[in-house]
Amino acid sequence: MTTPFTPADRVQHIVENSLRPATRPPADMISLASGEPDFPTPDHIRTAHTTALEAGATHYAAWSGAPDLREALAAHASGPNRPPRTPEQVLITHGGSGALAATILACVNPGDRVLIPVPTYSLYADLVRMAGGHPDLIPQLDNLHLDLDALAAAAPGARMIAICNPCNPTGIVYTAEELTALRDIAEQHDLLVLADEAYDHIVYDPVPFTSVLDIPGLAERVLYIQTFSKTYAMTGWRIGYLVAPPEAVTAAAVIHTRTAGPLNTAVQHAALAAITGPQESVHHMLDEYRIRRELVMDLIAGTPGAQLRAPDGTFYAFIAHTPHLTSVQVAAKAREWGVAVRPGSEFGGEGYIRISFATDRTTLTNGVERLRDMLTAVQP
Repeated sequence: MTTPFTPADRVQHIVENSLRPATRPPADMISLASGEPDFPTPDHIRTAHTTALEAGATHYAAWSGAPDLREALAAHASGPNRPPRTPEQVLITHGGSGALAATILACVNPGDRVLIPVPTYSLYADLVRMAGGHPDLIPQLDNLHLDLDALAAAAPGARMIAICNPCNPTGIVYTAEELTALRDIAEQHDLLVLADEAYDHIVYDPVPFTSVLDIPGLAERVLYIQTFSKTYAMTGWRIGYLVAPPEAVTAAAVIHTRTAGPLNTAVQHAALAAITGPQESVHHMLDEYRIRRELVMDLIAGTPGAQLRAPDGTFYAFIAHTPHLTSVQVAAKAREWGVAVRPGSEFGGEGYIRISFATDRTTLTNGVERLRDMLTAVQP
């Protein structure tokens, strides 16, 4: 019996398609490359963690997650005007990445096609390849919204569609109309819909955010991925979760428990405090991201060869650059000027670079000024 890829082939493919720098940057390098909130984890979350440790929460947790946390997340995913969900439809995972890996490896078989609108988060395609599937990359429209006609044309025979909403790296927030049309495509062709909504609390007025959980008719086919990392500045805590039909959760739990085991017990107490406790810190972080977003827009405005659509959400700016250089070349030039950015080709978006504004205003200003000077200097 043969498979489309041997394990070594899959690893080599991922290595060859990874554009992240392997060497440590110079000490004076300003990094605008990482999606790492610079805020501390809120006090009440850290206190809950400490209290749990002192109370003896230092042993193995339940394999699929702490029952009280799963119950709270099921209630949260149910919400007003949503189908009810039970704790059996929730799996607690090692970060959002753990949820993505467990879900894709459980639901994608060798040879399956997975439709991935690009530009988007690169991990989806990597995981599909690891599962032996085929990532079918569907370019989005010029305005970076879904090309629904192209998705419909590619849908026959596919297994799944994977979206990031709000989208990393573009900052686009998909409309309720787009998601409803996506549902219709999924229903017609019996597709699973994997929806990564890691940035759902980082959306800027007046743009409304609609979750896939709010779209009627998706409950039986949606694989909802979420994380505490971005909303609560908990990247290092490594906790995320999956909400899905029970059979999908059961399959994903097999993968997750065999590869990662149960999640840190005390961290789950902290996560419960995050979603049930005060939310003022979430609003404070959004207010600060809003200011930084406007700062980036002002600094990039008028830069030769650069175009930036104001992001609807996330803390990323996806900047179109001069066409006579590739995005890898522009990212390399930026490093020469002392600022680290991500090439758009890493996300399936050639002709763009991505910067993160999840850093303080002074560092952000200095980094974007270096980037602006570089983009001006490389003009033909």
